[in-house]
Amino acid sequence: MTFEEIRNISNESERVNKIYDLFDESSRLNRSKAARVEFLTTVRIVEDYLKPGDRILDIGAGAGEYSFYFAEKGYDVDALELSDANIAAFRRKILPSHSLKLAQGNALDLSAYGDESFDIVLMLGPLYHLSSPEDRKRAIEEAKRVCKGSGKIFFAFITNDMIILTEFSCNNRYFSEGDYDKETFRLEDFPFVFATVDRCREMLADAEVKIIRQVAADGVSELLEDKINALDGEGYEQYLRYHRYICEKPEMLGMTNHLLIVGEK
Repeated sequence: MTFEEIRNISNESERVNKIYDLFDESSRLNRSKAARVEFLTTVRIVEDYLKPGDRILDIGAGAGEYSFYFAEKGYDVDALELSDANIAAFRRKILPSHSLKLAQGNALDLSAYGDESFDIVLMLGPLYHLSSPEDRKRAIEEAKRVCKGSGKIFFAFITNDMIILTEFSCNNRYFSEGDYDKETFRLEDFPFVFATVDRCREMLADAEVKIIRQVAADGVSELLEDKINALDGEGYEQYLRYHRYICEKPEMLGMTNHLLIVGEK
């Protein structure tokens, strides 16, 4: 199935499912040094709030990169994923030693999980797949419901303004021919839903989430992929230090493909 055929699927869950028949989520975060920046940054931020014995819910867990990382650290992890392809890739990696439960389901319905069941809730994908504002608000509210009052929720967004440059790096005719509004620079929401930094904040405010931290998770790493991948060990570690130095500066938050926001009730 092509992207154009997928675009015409009216059922959103089915459309997302088909998207991941084309995207290899199992390698997205580990295929290169540059791709790894998002994962390493996100893990570092989550670990700032983790305590021994915490329970973690990974909503929209993909092929399980984060779920497996935390399960192997000894945390009790529940993972929820919609896509058939991602579920299959996830299941192939599960070992008997993992304290990990995987279920197939939708971020809009977390009824399988009780109120205030988790200390840490990860929502690192669903909000850039849900095209309806009402559905995004419902997903955020469900994440709030299952998170303990003292817990933290981690939301990922794909930023509108950076993706234009990412597309330009792949297509030097993108500014004249790209699928965005030439006056407002608003991207077309396919295959993902894109948002400005301000809009991300508004989504969470509308659902009464208190924002406590904002992070440019991957920064300009995709734009500089070839250069980052060519770094030796020492150079790469220094690049990561530089990225950590700038990734929470307010002036850098829009210059990232993935924006990570930490919230609480």
